[in-house]
Amino acid sequence: MTISGIALRHALEVQPVWHELIEVYAEVRADQLHQPHYSVERYGERLARHASEPGWEAVIAYHGQEPVGYAYGNTLQPDDRWWRRMTTALPAGCTDTPTLALKEIMLRKPWRGTGTALRIHDELLAHRSEEQVSLLVNPQAGNGKVKALYESWGYETISEQQPTPDGPVLTAMLRAIRRTEPSSSAGPLE
Repeated sequence: MTISGIALRHALEVQPVWHELIEVYAEVRADQLHQPHYSVERYGERLARHASEPGWEAVIAYHGQEPVGYAYGNTLQPDDRWWRRMTTALPAGCTDTPTLALKEIMLRKPWRGTGTALRIHDELLAHRSEEQVSLLVNPQAGNGKVKALYESWGYETISEQQPTPDGPVLTAMLRAIRRTEPSSSAGPLE
């Protein structure tokens, strides 16, 4: 099923879209907000830090005036802590290849399974100058369905890390920004 009427908008500064990002995050994570790592306050701290990093950009999907989801990321530097926190050796040249870190992708439940998450994701990547994109995913999210969705989009596991002591151990994934094969749209959360 595809929902028409979704408008995708880019943001290069966080302040004009701060409220929308917080609103979507709080709804998507509603059942986890009691955990310190997932609290709205901690998310706000992460969002402010991420938005101050080089190359930050967000794509927000709207249905009418309502934000339904978003993705944001920033450019990684070769010595970025993103790379330094990995628990295993990375593929040769990985940290020297221009990379976008996909820091967050969120989608409200009514729009899951519609292809909207993939549209947001692909729009964020469409005009980026980096050669590859990396993300972190909780392998337990959705009983493994979220990681499987990213695999269907072409991401491969490269390592794992635990960015915060009170947060989960996350799987680090990587793929080329420009792919030659068509994207799959078979995921339950997109």
